[in-house]
Amino acid sequence: MNELIERLIKEAGLDAGQAQKAVATIAAFVKEKFPMLGGAVDQIFSAGSKED
Repeated sequence: MNELIERLIKEAGLDAGQAQKAVATIAAFVKEKFPMLGGAVDQIFSAGSKED
């Protein structure tokens, strides 16, 4: 997830908070539209998170 946040900061000009919010919003959207992928989305977006 850190790599995606860094790309959003660099390429989209977002600050760190905005980038984190964008990633969380995208993850929630995918889980809402494709509930059967919820666990996979959680694993993908938690991999490499700042908490790790």
